[in-house]
Amino acid sequence: MRKLILALACLLALAVVVDFGAAAYSEYRVSRSLREGGALASDPEVTVTGFPFLTQAAAGTYKHVEIRARGVHSDVVGDVTVEANLHGAHVPASELVNGSVRTVPVDHLDGRVLIEATNLGKFLGIPDLEVSAPPADKSDGTGGSGGSGMSTAGGIVLTGTVPVGPLKATVSVQSNLVLDGDDVKIVATNLYFGPEGHANFTVPPALEPAVLGLFTKSIDAQRLPFGLRPTKVYAQGSQVVIEGSGDNVVINLDEMVRA
Repeated sequence: MRKLILALACLLALAVVVDFGAAAYSEYRVSRSLREGGALASDPEVTVTGFPFLTQAAAGTYKHVEIRARGVHSDVVGDVTVEANLHGAHVPASELVNGSVRTVPVDHLDGRVLIEATNLGKFLGIPDLEVSAPPADKSDGTGGSGGSGMSTAGGIVLTGTVPVGPLKATVSVQSNLVLDGDDVKIVATNLYFGPEGHANFTVPPALEPAVLGLFTKSIDAQRLPFGLRPTKVYAQGSQVVIEGSGDNVVINLDEMVRA
């Protein structure tokens, strides 16, 4: 009985190793296809979740595939991170094995572009820019339009050293992230002295519009994965995230990042 139990345990361990090996190989094949097709600087991270992998491969349907490409060049805001989550991806096992897979039908696709505070600061001309999300309290004004004339997709607190008249000072401002078509508008609405701000400098009222203007700018449309259109923009940690989604789409692995 002990020998039988030991043999079964060994077989189970071998099956797990084979399953993980098959998943790793498939992830590698997809990663290489994405890099070559999208002219990416490095192999993107590809993770097929769910166990066992071989059961999904036999059925040709993968419950959840995560893709992350770092250091993707953007002419507007420098390097960004591009992510895609495929829910219900349909790929025959034979195409994964021989590397011929090019198009993938997907039940639901989520995609996003993540802009780091450092690159956003360069874009705004504020090298020491810090980004944080304000409290989820509508009374602080982050849930309103902020006088921008457009609906707010997300609130954000920006902190950085900027000119205030003849001096330079570290200032925090409350801003709205607004989708205007495919573009993102950063609209600074008020000075901010809440818990996410690090500034204790009081800007003279006469200089406030000029200071807010330094934190206000439009980001031209960014390339979301596989041509998705942006539907949401928000702050996540120290990043600005532009997000979109789609149902029942067919993606082309050569076009993760479209020109």
